[in-house]
Amino acid sequence: MEGLIRKIVVGKDPKNGMAYYIGMRAGTGSISAIVMDDEHLFRYQKKRYLIYIERDGSTMLWKSIDSMPCMVEFDLNF
Repeated sequence: MEGLIRKIVVGKDPKNGMAYYIGMRAGTGSISAIVMDDEHLFRYQKKRYLIYIERDGSTMLWKSIDSMPCMVEFDLNF
């Protein structure tokens, strides 16, 4: 999975919030994608971010962040 989001910081204060970024270790895997759930936004008019990890060659949903203040950093490959 590839996306435009490189990093997300959850919390009201970005300096003290919890950060998740592509490549970050998560248990025995690592974060492979961070995506905004467009279907959730369409149905409920609320933003939700999904964080996926890759482990042993498979990708699985690890966390969802619902209705929380977030700072999103995009991957700008020029």
